[in-house]
Amino acid sequence: MNRQAPTLEDVAREAGVSRATVSRVVNGVRNVDPSIQDLVRGAIERTGYTPNRAARALVTRRTGAVALIVSGAGDAFAGRVFADPFFGRVVNGVVGYLRARSTQPVLLFAESEAARRQVVDYVGQGGTDGALVVSVRPDDPLPDMLLAARVPTVLFARPARATPVGCVDLDHRAGGRLAGQHLLARGCRRIAVIGAPPDLRAGRERLAGFRDALARAGHDSPPVAEGVFTLDSGAAAMTTLLHDHPEVDGVFAANDLMAQGACQVLRELGRRIPEDVAVVGFDDSSVAVTCRPPLTTVRQPVEDMAAAMARMLGEQVQGTVTRTEPRTLVFEPQLVVRESA
Repeated sequence: MNRQAPTLEDVAREAGVSRATVSRVVNGVRNVDPSIQDLVRGAIERTGYTPNRAARALVTRRTGAVALIVSGAGDAFAGRVFADPFFGRVVNGVVGYLRARSTQPVLLFAESEAARRQVVDYVGQGGTDGALVVSVRPDDPLPDMLLAARVPTVLFARPARATPVGCVDLDHRAGGRLAGQHLLARGCRRIAVIGAPPDLRAGRERLAGFRDALARAGHDSPPVAEGVFTLDSGAAAMTTLLHDHPEVDGVFAANDLMAQGACQVLRELGRRIPEDVAVVGFDDSSVAVTCRPPLTTVRQPVEDMAAAMARMLGEQVQGTVTRTEPRTLVFEPQLVVRESA
């Protein structure tokens, strides 16, 4: 005969408290004495009681799930999100934080206007407790759409225009300065940049910080060839730079994938790295350690940033935030020195 699953009454009997008290602890009601909470949690562990998620949702009006939305990346990106060196780290950071809190991530893609409406309808009608948004578009309308639907929302990276929503971000300008200072300290004097699209704030800030480091050392603004954060675009930009400036002895690429593309071109043309041309990337992604040679890069602590994003959303959902203005949490970059520079 199958043993009946433990009930709230079983837990209450084991803990020596009322069923209502057990229910309040299980549903996260905060006005329960901590010592009573400990009693109830111990009884839950001993009895093996598992809360009914559907029943708990009726009481708390929470689903126990959070939407992780990748916005504006295009249809093809959905199939390779976990392999992408940047987005894969975001997913790892979010999942690691949520798993420890028994919260489930729901991965959604908003690559078109129709997809954005579907995503907003889903989370706005209670499909999840809130939304974590990673957008690749500077003019992305999704954050405003989520706010209009009264969905608790936190962004990875500050939006291009003022939006009353919390976010995590990096001091990209400081990261660009670190890269410039390092190349100068190595003795590089004919330095070039593989930049990001100019409509992306992070790319502009990285370039501005790099230019600032060179200007403080008395150097002219470096030549720039733009890429689009891909390996192929980095290779194409490096080819252009060497054609126009064959004397280049140092390169800063605005992300690791473009730096890897630059290294491929330099090797093919017989340029030694770092003896002839030193290369510095940005992100400290998995690409940095698989590149030949391993990349010196500016570390963006993506996993920590993603976990902080999830924590900020949890504070909103649980109502533990007392501030009235959305918070921006800015992380500091670090230079990681390897063999390429």
